Amino acid sequence: MSTTNVSPVFMPAEGDLDFGGVIRSEWVKFRSVRSTWWVYAILLTVTVGIGAQMSSSLSFDGMPGVPTQDAIQDMAVYAVTVSTDFGALIVGVLGVIVIAGEYGTGMIQSTVTAVPRRLPVLLAKALVLAVATFVVSAVTFAITVPVSVWLLEGSGVAVRLDDPQYWIALLGGAGYLVLVGLIAFSIGAVLRSTAGGIGATFGLLLVAPLVANFLPTGAQNIAILFPSVAGDLLMSYPTEQSWVDLAAPTAVSDWITEPWQAGLTLIAWAAVLFTAAAVLLKQRDA
Repeated sequence: MSTTNVSPVFMPAEGDLDFGGVIRSEWVKFRSVRSTWWVYAILLTVTVGIGAQMSSSLSFDGMPGVPTQDAIQDMAVYAVTVSTDFGALIVGVLGVIVIAGEYGTGMIQSTVTAVPRRLPVLLAKALVLAVATFVVSAVTFAITVPVSVWLLEGSGVAVRLDDPQYWIALLGGAGYLVLVGLIAFSIGAVLRSTAGGIGATFGLLLVAPLVANFLPTGAQNIAILFPSVAGDLLMSYPTEQSWVDLAAPTAVSDWITEPWQAGLTLIAWAAVLFTAAAVLLKQRDA
């Protein structure tokens, strides 16, 4: 990760910073690091690129029956959010770097000297990460939508943009990226290691759901509790018969069946890990 010298205006003497000053300081550090811009640029490129490629190849040709409008809307949401699981890994890397990178460079010592109470630093970093990720994600989806709709119409798939559930599903996609960023951030704060934090985040997002699939049939419901699986439900279009089901039926959890329940699951992950990070930050030396 590249580093930058922070202006003394934003890192005053011990005890001088109020919470607004802490947020300004963390924002300066966040936007001054090249890795931040690289991560968001990759997120935008991957989302738009894969969304366009997927939209150009999707259709209902060869599927049984006449597709309902719900199935069409479901396909349209999938086309825009298909890369979001990969995007979550990208945001996860940034979330870890935001906090663990300071431990690697030693900048954390200056940070906690300027803000000896420490918790405002953790809150400010998380807030800056969350807001920036939400804005970038929203802009990314906003760019992808018209491209996707145009390409789908070329395949005879007419998307209704006046459907509020379509936009709610995309909002869920942006929310998923924000919450994954906060989960990764908290993991990085707990482990204080960039490599360890990224490894643990990838394990939680990728490996854990795969392992859960090998559990006995009834216990496989545990997979829905993992962030990546809950995220897929959070950004799903609410329909009883999706286009994915028409192509290949998928397993459904008996525990969590609604997007809002998946959202609460992700919030719980972020809250528990953030609380652990806050407690350890207060107890350990910088």
